[in-house]
Amino acid sequence: MDLLKNFDKVTDVSKLSNTSHFSNDLGLDSLDTVEVVMAIEEEFSIEIPDKEADAIHSIDKAVNYILSQPDAH
Repeated sequence: MDLLKNFDKVTDVSKLSNTSHFSNDLGLDSLDTVEVVMAIEEEFSIEIPDKEADAIHSIDKAVNYILSQPDAH
């Protein structure tokens, strides 16, 4: 969640929760979501394939994906 707190497109950090949907709750568009996925890749030193990235639309999905990656750090 810290990653999103520092993301300049998230204007209302009070809406951040484990279940926040990037578009519905945080008002991010598809390009913003791509930026979030890229930031996740950089932060955790992982590469997220496009098919998998397309399924990441919320904080809990992002966290679950990261936790499922043994190389994430």
